[in-house]
Parts: sequence; structure tokens; C-alpha cells
Amino acid sequence: MSTVRHFLADDDLSTDEQREVLELALRLKADRFAERPLAGPRSVAIIFDKPTLRTQVSFTAGISELGGYPMLVDGGLARIGVRESVPDVARVLGRQVAAIVWRTYEQSRIEEMAEHAGVPVVNALTDDYHPCQGLADLLTIAEHTGGLAPSGPALAGRSLAYVGDGANNMAHTYLLAGARAGMDVRVGAPDGYRPAPGIVARAEEIAAGTGGRVTITGSAQEAVQGVTAVVTDTWVSMGHEEQAAERETPFLPYRLDADLLAHAAPEAVVLHCLPAYRGKEITAEVLDGPRSVVWDEAENRLHAQKAILTWLLTRR
Repeated sequence: MSTVRHFLADDDLSTDEQREVLELALRLKADRFAERPLAGPRSVAIIFDKPTLRTQVSFTAGISELGGYPMLVDGGLARIGVRESVPDVARVLGRQVAAIVWRTYEQSRIEEMAEHAGVPVVNALTDDYHPCQGLADLLTIAEHTGGLAPSGPALAGRSLAYVGDGANNMAHTYLLAGARAGMDVRVGAPDGYRPAPGIVARAEEIAAGTGGRVTITGSAQEAVQGVTAVVTDTWVSMGHEEQAAERETPFLPYRLDADLLAHAAPEAVVLHCLPAYRGKEITAEVLDGPRSVVWDEAENRLHAQKAILTWLLTRR
């Protein structure tokens, strides 16, 4: 019997496995009903402890297209970890569903769920990582740069710059997912908002084995210089809303506008995981401009998540 695999952080997949999932996502985008591992229908529990739009829509649609039933669980009603323990919830769900998708707070919560569920658990966002978004973004970059063309090169050697809040889950995800893909990953962030040292060290360790590169800098221009893709995210992540005013000043030099984008490669694409705040972390000119691929990126959540669920449920 094979060991149950989970997708809790971006480095849970090896480089070969990551490429396999991305190639499957590309195939599922071309033929949305090519895989039906949840035919029956089998149920997948989708739990939300944090606000959601794209995650709820993409997982609900994706599970249905895989032949399954998306069982939406209201985190406010379930009160997992308060009303009853995470292990007890995991044991209940694991006997009734094929997989569990959870959007929650501390990474330790989803790790505890995976330890006791007995079925694949997928991280739909935690305070530390957003690995499904990472897969979708790699897929988007690959599509727009030829990185997954038949018999073509992988993402190795391409470059990605993330500018803004380097201490959030998206910066962590880009470091790990990009390093795993063999990319040159750069984070431009102000003092006090840099990625966690342990995650940087892990990304550097991965990059050493894949030919990738990791750079943390205080200069947005240095981060963006000549890159294939430029990425940003809100300056105020969920749970930090009370810090909105104090965060604006240190982040102003990292706003993704036309001047900053001019430092990237002429063919560089722009990504943002959304929701976006035009005039804050990104200007309307850039977000709605010809180099923005954010709407492809948002759609690719569907295909990437179908691919990771299919991979987890059918691997031997």
C-alpha cells in the first residue's frame, strides 16, 4: 500500500514531481474532463477559516469537473481546534471523504490534519505558504514563456522577482516553488518585512540542487532587473488589517508601476494573486496593461488544483 502524500508546502514535491503536476495541469486546461479520479461522486471536504473567492470557486469547480462532490465546510461553524481538536476532526473527515482541502491560519494546524486524516490533505493557504497559488503561477509563467512546450525547456533558468511584503506567505511560496523549478528567484522587500530566515535557507538548499538561485535585497530595482516575471501582492495580508496605515510608507518604493516594470526584460509578464488594490501595491496601468497575465493566473488556479488533486489521488 502506498504512503498517503499531502501538499502542505511548495517543497513537498520534488523537481520532477512538480514538473509532472504542471504538465498535467496543462493537459487538463486543454481537456477539462480528461481525468475523473473522483467519479462516483467521491467527496472532497473544503474548509475555509479565512476569506475566499478564487480558492472557493476554483476548488468547487475543479472537484466537480474531476467527477467529485465538493463538500463545503464552514470554518466558522466547525470551529476546528476550539469546538473539537484538529486530530478528532481529521479522523471524522478521513473516513468519509477522498481528500481534504483547508484554508486556515497556522501551518501547524494543517500539518496536524495531515498527520491524522489518512487521506491527502491540500493546503489552500496558511499564514506561511500558498502552494496552490505557487503552482498556478509557475503554470502561468511557463505558458507565457514556453517553459512547458512539448520537448521544450523547463522553467529552469527563468527569473522571477517578487516585490513588496517579503514576510508573507506568497514570498515564501515563490522562494520554495521557484527554487524547486530551478529558477532565479529574487525578493525585494524593506527592512522588517523580509522572508523568514529558515525559509530562505531552505530555498537556498533546494536551489543548490536544481541550479536555481535565491536573492533577498532591499532594492526593488535590483530585484526586477532583467527578470522574466514580476510579481507583487497586497501590502496588508489577512490578519494584519490594523497595520494598513503604518505599512504604506515603507512599501511605497516597492509599488509595481511602469517605472519599476521598465527594469524587467522587455517581454516580462506581471502577476498578482489577487485581490489587488490599484494605486497601492500595483498601479492600474500595470495591472490592466498588456503585460499583465493576472486573469490567466486566476484561471490557472483551477487547472493547477485539479492537477495536484489528481496526482495525489492516483499516484502509486
